[in-house]
Amino acid sequence: MVDMAKTVNLPDKIYDDLAKTAEELTFMAKKPISQSMAVNLLIEVYHAHLNNRCALDAFSQQLKSIDIMSPEEFDKYWDEPLKTQQTKRRTRTKKPANK
Repeated sequence: MVDMAKTVNLPDKIYDDLAKTAEELTFMAKKPISQSMAVNLLIEVYHAHLNNRCALDAFSQQLKSIDIMSPEEFDKYWDEPLKTQQTKRRTRTKKPANK
């Protein structure tokens, strides 16, 4: 039995980053690297990095301590037009006026 490829829906920005990463890996390897190969390589790097117990502990602590969006918020954020994102970022980073 042959396994069929699965489809993954990615926000446009994430897809663009993946495509660029595959291109960069192709340049580095001097041979074609597809997007699925790029994902596999990135997962392998992730697993190799987390095989180090100190790295695993540090990463786990960072992951627990950061404010992570829900999957729905993440997809909505990355699917919004860039101009809207930049406006929201500026709004979030404004400092209160000193009186």
